[in-house]
Amino acid sequence: MKTLSTETTIHLTDRKKSSKFWKTMVQQRYLYMMSIPFVIYVIIFNYVPVWGWLMAFQKFKPGKSILQQQWVGFDNFKQLFMDERFYNALKNTLGMSIMGLVVGFTVPVVFAILMNELKGQLFKRSIQTISYLPHFVSWVVVASLVTKMLSIDGGAVNELLMKLHIIDQPVQFMAKGTWFWGIVTASDMWKETGWNSIIFLAAMAGIDQEQYEAATVDGAGRFRRIWHITLPGIRTTFMVVFILSIGNLISIGFEKQFQLQNSLVFDYAEVLELYALKYGIQLGRFSFGTAVGIFSSVVSIVLVITANTIYKKVTKETII
Repeated sequence: MKTLSTETTIHLTDRKKSSKFWKTMVQQRYLYMMSIPFVIYVIIFNYVPVWGWLMAFQKFKPGKSILQQQWVGFDNFKQLFMDERFYNALKNTLGMSIMGLVVGFTVPVVFAILMNELKGQLFKRSIQTISYLPHFVSWVVVASLVTKMLSIDGGAVNELLMKLHIIDQPVQFMAKGTWFWGIVTASDMWKETGWNSIIFLAAMAGIDQEQYEAATVDGAGRFRRIWHITLPGIRTTFMVVFILSIGNLISIGFEKQFQLQNSLVFDYAEVLELYALKYGIQLGRFSFGTAVGIFSSVVSIVLVITANTIYKKVTKETII
């Protein structure tokens, strides 16, 4: 019998893979067609703007095309890393990001587990609906509510603490810079806990119910079922969301901080986005603002890749 050469074998394998690919394309053609608008959206709004990163290496002046600008190399980045205000903004960003990451995962997971253990469907759905609603409230409204509740003039928090004899006189919560990070984190937790728990509830719904029944027959209590069935069942979902969230440690937005800040706590409220807005865009330093954005993007990519690499080494699995 004649044996096929290595080149022939590779060629046949490639043809087989190509045939399988096109067969899959034909079978799932409607799904691919449905994805086209989203691909176009991502290209237009996520990839085309990357062309603007060239501004970070220029002394950009409006009125000229991007290729007619004066090139300055890494001067904008040198100015960035020599500015003390940048490091203060970076410290605030990382501080609030880490606090938000810990609270933003712990509380929704615990809430989702508690919701999953509820048996009354009407009560369960009512609680779910109530917990989701704050997500749709604007940060302008949330900031107003938080400021009013923490006010020294009839604020609900001060009134409650005084009635419980915990404090003797109202406390100016919004005037204490060291408390600002905690206020932002607590406000974000109230607003997003219900919404963030949705994905974990969906993951729990996919766990085979026979595992719970078998564990119950074996005498496992509620907490053992949660520890040995529920938590392992949502591990992959948890890690996917967690690793992606690590990539946003630097890019946390500025809406919360901008709405809750005041002149007394500004040094604790200024994050990188506010820094880029104030010392870049508002001053007409578009190239400097772009440099801040590039720094945030590069650090985010490095964080995601690092987190995924660590997870792969520990669990022998990969997310991306």
